[in-house]
Amino acid sequence: MGNSRGRLDVVATPIGNLRDLSPRAQEALASADVIAAEDTRHTRGLLQSIGVSRPLVSLHTHNETSRLPDLLARMAAGETVALVSDAGTPLLSDPGYELVSEAARAGYEVRVLPGPSAITAALAVAGLPTDRFCFEGFLPSRSSERRTQLAALARELRTLVFFEAPHRIAECLADIADVLGAERNAAVARELTKAHETIYRGTVGSLLERAKNEANFTRGEITLVVQGAAAAEEKVDSQLLERTVSLLVRELPPSRAAALAAQLVGARRSDAYAVALRAAKDIEPSAERDPPHP
Repeated sequence: MGNSRGRLDVVATPIGNLRDLSPRAQEALASADVIAAEDTRHTRGLLQSIGVSRPLVSLHTHNETSRLPDLLARMAAGETVALVSDAGTPLLSDPGYELVSEAARAGYEVRVLPGPSAITAALAVAGLPTDRFCFEGFLPSRSSERRTQLAALARELRTLVFFEAPHRIAECLADIADVLGAERNAAVARELTKAHETIYRGTVGSLLERAKNEANFTRGEITLVVQGAAAAEEKVDSQLLERTVSLLVRELPPSRAAALAAQLVGARRSDAYAVALRAAKDIEPSAERDPPHP
């Protein structure tokens, strides 16, 4: 056993530009007894770039639970464990929650070495409100599930931040346009801090058109920032909206029924779409009504 109890260092690493690794983070990695890394190959490359060689163990979504006993035992023996993800700050859409939670519960010191994060980097350059925001990670890959989650966020006043795969960004923007409205302001931050960093700003509708027509738009790592909902200006008759949508959804797909109902009742399209999804499930629970976007 060591003379003192061990420690867990949560270390933020670059999201693209290696020069963003702080001197303090370099010191922590160089002095750690072991580094728990999401991908040991990726982290080994980072260590080599700063002239450091330390023992590595993998810690990712599929093995975090099984790794806990060994890492906690190392801390019990007085060792310092450094936790890193492939890029950015661990735990933010990355592994590490179980390790941090269990280490803190066991009474070990958990220290953070803050640094890069695609979430805050995208917010800083999006040109959208940053006083209040919420991070939603990756939206579901299936359009029907993605639309359901977006409908649940339709009234969210805070700025929304998502991660998205480049091959899905166009269809994701299409669903956001249908559910939240094409007029919402947004920003697509591509390849942040890398050589080909590009920030696309505009309405969701205009960004969708660019995604369809610009090849580079759908390449690289993407962080998507979307303006929150506007505060409601007047109260809509919810019962009238429910009745109108219930009638229209029997004849039309949910997105079209919602658009028409919103015009008739004076409701927001996003609110009408949320009602349409519920009504459509009641009519045909097992059917998927919205055709895929071309």
